[in-house]
Amino acid sequence: MKIALFVDQFPKLSETFILNQIDGLFERGHEVTIFACQHSGETRLQGIIENRHLMDVTRYPVDTRSTFLGKVRLRFHLAILGMKYAKAIARLRKAFTQYPRIGSWRTALMRAEPLLRHENKFDLLFAHFGPNGLRANWYRDAGLVDAPLVTVFHGFDLSTYLNHHNDQVYEPLFRNGDLFLPISRYWQEKLVAIGCPPERTRVHHVGIDCEQFAFQPRTYIKGEPVVLISVVRLVEKKGVEYAIRAMIEVVASGKPVSYRIIGDGPLLVPLRDLVTQLKLNDHISFLGTKTSEEVTEELAGAQLFLAPSVESHSGDMEGIPTVLMEAMATGMPVISTWHSGIPELVEDGVSGTLVGEREENELARAITTLMDFHERWAAMGQFGRQKVLEEFNIQTLNTRLDTTFKALCGAG
Repeated sequence: MKIALFVDQFPKLSETFILNQIDGLFERGHEVTIFACQHSGETRLQGIIENRHLMDVTRYPVDTRSTFLGKVRLRFHLAILGMKYAKAIARLRKAFTQYPRIGSWRTALMRAEPLLRHENKFDLLFAHFGPNGLRANWYRDAGLVDAPLVTVFHGFDLSTYLNHHNDQVYEPLFRNGDLFLPISRYWQEKLVAIGCPPERTRVHHVGIDCEQFAFQPRTYIKGEPVVLISVVRLVEKKGVEYAIRAMIEVVASGKPVSYRIIGDGPLLVPLRDLVTQLKLNDHISFLGTKTSEEVTEELAGAQLFLAPSVESHSGDMEGIPTVLMEAMATGMPVISTWHSGIPELVEDGVSGTLVGEREENELARAITTLMDFHERWAAMGQFGRQKVLEEFNIQTLNTRLDTTFKALCGAG
């Protein structure tokens, strides 16, 4: 099948769930063309991006940034589009009245330009994140494409995005979309609550390639610090502040401990300042960004994984963090929160421990308890690995997605 994939930025190495799905589609014989709103700016084109030559099948709008050259380029391309695709643009303009939330007319038109220029027909439209589903649905309403539309909902699109708009923003998509794939039961309930037809809604988890993560039962080494680790983008919803504050009580217990934080983001400086203020520099390290190989190496050297996710003040929430799956696949016990779809992955008391959001004291107790009962680590790690293998294995999930697509297109 020929599949059009709609995303925000590409390539985005942090969105491994999208890259893994693309790889699975190619592996199963499909042709994928990627329509991105913009280039991410990332230059390390490694792994799947390089092996599948994904940059060769990615289409971008013309660069119309707010520079003199950008404005000239915009006017030129709008004029060319108007002459070459007058009828199609007229249909887009008419349909645009139903889609006031997808941006200004000029921005929306420029994002449609790569599809206007694309001559081949598609068998399926596949959108990651609700706003891109809206965009693809607009193109279909205007007659630019004629194929079934599948939209994946992740979390941001049902939390922050709705807070900035309203619960009716997806109404055109819910009316005409063929299939909706929330990545957790939590978000499935939210989708149905805001009007998504339940009969066209199906949970489809994101997953990982378990073969890339060697299983290694965690053990306690007497006299050595217990190594805790987080792999995160340093933003509010990741809850790293509460992990740092929890370390006050953990350190005060007298247990040797080291907390290693991998990642970057807008909160790096204030979080570093907090560590200094709390006099925890000897126990907490910021390692910056790492390649996937380096992350795998760091995971292998750690014993407990922390993911204290919270709902941000803007309403932003997690889906189910893939890094939690990766940690569990290596056999590491995890400590996380009763947040979003995380309890669908982490079974409290079985593969890890779940605590309340923003509860640093509860988080500290969870850490010290697991440090005390280190003889449970191996069993928890085994349960965690099995959970990921059974429900979050990308190979199984990609086969299921392939079957779903073929059934939807009558190609099964």
